[in-house]
Amino acid sequence: MESTTTCPFSGGCKGCTETGSRPFGGTCVTAECSKKGGTTLAELKEKLIAAFRALNIPDMEEVTELNALRGSLINLEYTLSNGQTVRVWEDDRIYLGNQLRKEGSERCYGVAADETYLMVSEYGGYGDDVQIVIFKRWKDS
Repeated sequence: MESTTTCPFSGGCKGCTETGSRPFGGTCVTAECSKKGGTTLAELKEKLIAAFRALNIPDMEEVTELNALRGSLINLEYTLSNGQTVRVWEDDRIYLGNQLRKEGSERCYGVAADETYLMVSEYGGYGDDVQIVIFKRWKDS
């Protein structure tokens, strides 16, 4: 199991101690797990990886790792079936996610999650033509 004391943002954020575990203004899934101690972050990652794999998206590269990602990096503008555009994530929160290759295509899949929700989106190389593939509650609050 990985250590929960090593944060991928340790060199680029204001720090948990200085900000009360809100390095960019919003909550940080990594910091919240670290507060609980032990292997909480590793366990959350394992559960989320299993949840993403269970979706069985046939042309999505296998999810093997999730990274801490600032919401503003993953908060693309999604067009719903009624034409309305929405942003799903909070820009100032830290989520777990990754970018994966879509087999046989120039497009990518983005996977993102927090303690309650998970999402898979598909998009072009520069985050264009974004589509939500799946957005769902994966765990009860």
